[in-house]
Amino acid sequence: MTSTRGRTPSASTIEEVAARAGVSRSTVSRVLNGVATVDPKMRRAVDEAVRATGYVPNLAARSLVTRRTNSVALVIAEPASGSAGAEFLQRIFSDPYFGRVTAGAQQVLRATGVHLVVLPADREAHDFVLTYLRQGHVDGVLFLSGGDEHGLPRALHEMRVPVVLSHQPTASLPVSWVDADQAIGGRLAAEHLGALGRRRAVVLAGPPGVAAARDRLSGFRAAAEERGIEVAVEHGDFSARSGTAGARLILAEHHDADAVFAANDLMAEAVVRVLQDAGRRVPDDVAVIGFDDSAPAREASPALTTVRQPVEDMAGEMARLLLDRIVAPDQPPRGVMFTPTLVVRETA
Repeated sequence: MTSTRGRTPSASTIEEVAARAGVSRSTVSRVLNGVATVDPKMRRAVDEAVRATGYVPNLAARSLVTRRTNSVALVIAEPASGSAGAEFLQRIFSDPYFGRVTAGAQQVLRATGVHLVVLPADREAHDFVLTYLRQGHVDGVLFLSGGDEHGLPRALHEMRVPVVLSHQPTASLPVSWVDADQAIGGRLAAEHLGALGRRRAVVLAGPPGVAAARDRLSGFRAAAEERGIEVAVEHGDFSARSGTAGARLILAEHHDADAVFAANDLMAEAVVRVLQDAGRRVPDDVAVIGFDDSAPAREASPALTTVRQPVEDMAGEMARLLLDRIVAPDQPPRGVMFTPTLVVRETA
C-alpha cells in the first residue's frame, strides 16, 4: 500500500475529497479553513471524506515532514453528558487536577523546546478543535478525558496525528495511553475504612459515563463486600458543587452512614464542610476519604485522607510517549499503568 504521509496536496486531491463528500471544492476549502457557516451535514461529510482519502493539508504536511511546529496540544475533552461552554471552562480552571496535568506535561516538554497548547473540547467546540488539529498547528495531541464515547481520538488516529490518551481505551483503538489502576484506588479506600471498623459507607461516585469513576466504584464495592461494609451509592460530577449536593443527600437519606468515599478531592472537601456544618464530627462520626491527593487536600482543615494518583508523573509519561511517537510514528502503541497509594491524614 502506498503511504500518503508527506505527500504534497494538489488540486486533484482536494477534488477527490469533494467528490467523495458530494460537495464542491470550495466547500471542502471552507471546512478545512474552519469557516463556521458551513452546514453541519456538509462538514461531517467532508470530515469523513478527509479521513477516507488520507488527505493532509499543506501546513500539516510541512510540519510533519520538513519542519515540525514544536508544539503539541493538550485536548481536555468533556463526556457527552457533561457540562459545556462557560461552565466547562470554569471547571477546567478551578479543578486542581487539570493544573497538575498541565504542570507535569510542561516539565517534560519544556526541556525539549516543545510548547504546549491547551484546547478545551466540550460538545460545542468539537468541530473547532478537530479543524484546528487537522490544519497541522501541532505535532501531536495529549488527549485528556474520562469518557468512552469520544470520536476525537479515533479521528486523530485516522488522520495520522500522533495521540496519547490519559486513560486506557475501552474500544479497539491502537494508540498509546497512560492511566492509574482506578479499581485498586477504590479498593484501598474500602480496606482502610474496614480497618477503622466502619460498616455503613456511602460512595459519592463520579459520572457513570466516566471510566475512572466506574472503576473506583467497582474497586470500592468489591473490597467493601469482602469486609462486610454496607454500601450506598450517589453520583456527582467531580465538582465541589455536586459534593455539597451529595453531602446534603447523605444527611437526608443516609443519616446512619459512618463513612463516605468521594470520587475526587473537590467533592470530598465539600462533604467534610457540609457534615461539620450539620454538627457531624469528622472523622469521629463520619470518616471521609477523597481521591487524587490534590494540594487543597493537604491544606484543608482537617487535612483530607485521600487516594493518591501521581498525576504529574502520569502527565510527564504521556508527554514522553507522545514525543517518541512524533519521532517514530510507526512504532507499536504502548500503555503505562500507574498504581495509586493511600495517604492517611485527619479525616479517616
